[in-house]
Amino acid sequence: MFDLIVRNATLPDGRTGVDIAAKDGRIAEIAPALGPAATEIDAAGRLVSPPFVDSHFHLDATLALGTEGVFNESGTLAEGIALWGRIAPKLTAENYRDRALRYIDLAVSKGLLAIRSHVDITDPRLIGAETLADIKREVAPYLDLQLVAFPQMGFFSRPDMADSVRRVLDMGFEVVGGIPHLEPTAEHGRASITALCEIAAERGAMVDMHCDENDDPNSRMIETLVWETKRLGLGGRVTGSHLTSMHSMDNFYAGRLVKMMADAGVHAILNPAANLHLQARFDTYPKRRGLARAPELMAAGATVAFAQDSVLDPWYPLGACDMLDMGWIAAHACHLTDRKGLRACFDAVTEAPAKIMELDGYGLAPGAWADMVVLAAADPIDALRLRAPRTHVIRRGRVIAETPLPAPRLSIKGRPETLERDIWAPSSL
Repeated sequence: MFDLIVRNATLPDGRTGVDIAAKDGRIAEIAPALGPAATEIDAAGRLVSPPFVDSHFHLDATLALGTEGVFNESGTLAEGIALWGRIAPKLTAENYRDRALRYIDLAVSKGLLAIRSHVDITDPRLIGAETLADIKREVAPYLDLQLVAFPQMGFFSRPDMADSVRRVLDMGFEVVGGIPHLEPTAEHGRASITALCEIAAERGAMVDMHCDENDDPNSRMIETLVWETKRLGLGGRVTGSHLTSMHSMDNFYAGRLVKMMADAGVHAILNPAANLHLQARFDTYPKRRGLARAPELMAAGATVAFAQDSVLDPWYPLGACDMLDMGWIAAHACHLTDRKGLRACFDAVTEAPAKIMELDGYGLAPGAWADMVVLAAADPIDALRLRAPRTHVIRRGRVIAETPLPAPRLSIKGRPETLERDIWAPSSL
């Protein structure tokens, strides 16, 4: 007997009417009419997806908006950085823990079961880093939390930053981060990339750097990141996040850069909600969108993910940790609204970020972890269109979150008082 079966599922690849069986925490079989099982869920033809993945977030800052009555009134990246510089030194381990766990609980209910979080290590006390390392172990049964050593105020903001990077890697952090465009000079920015990539190569860590998060077409730190990726043999393990200057570059140079990134195996993570909010604040009209060139990167063969970045923090005053929101916004902002583009947007919040994070056993296939989400949608495009409710969230073959769909009751003149059909059923969409 199987431990769990999700019956009559539609899969993201288009297969319909299949059962997904789980045994001992992994997917045992995918085929029609399987059984029996100790627990059975009828998907009723709805979409069953692998879990959502947020490959760029800041758990240490989330839900900190309004701390000490402080808000970002200009909506600029610079004010957000300044506010965090005021807030962060006063935060306690208990505060970090409370906010992170509240966010994670909401994330899990939305089917978001893997997060890569950048953690500020500017403060040499490393309170936030130690707290997040503890939380990583605590939430491991229900969420994959991957941590990035992030010198948020710059690698050269203090002389012993390399020691802090190594210390947090010893705590269990898997990724080396950086922010080269915030360093004192362009030369310092390039030097920071070299130093941080060498630490990553030394420790066997991945790399994920905030790169060129501005509206300056001459901000080209990504060039150095591509070079160091090739020099140190880090291809496939390096990510450039944000890359918003790419929107302002001329087409000739941007085309060259896209090819360089794809050839070197450098991934790209876009944060559509946060950067649409933050970028082009100094433009009059027309206003730039301030996003990297997702369609061109995808066409070149680069792995592209969409991420949340921030929720209710000094940089972004909105957000609900819903990765379908990120795909929906990106579809509009990046002109990915044809059917192929919409499917790519769904992949960019599931399969693509899982690849970037090197998640073990991810996906819907026999032998993979039995982690999945049942959505009230007919297919991935429908899921984006509706930002569909998640009826069941399953981790290691066990239901860990369940959201019953509402039974609509309408009173409309000339129509029956009760609407009997299921408005979320695939046949009614």
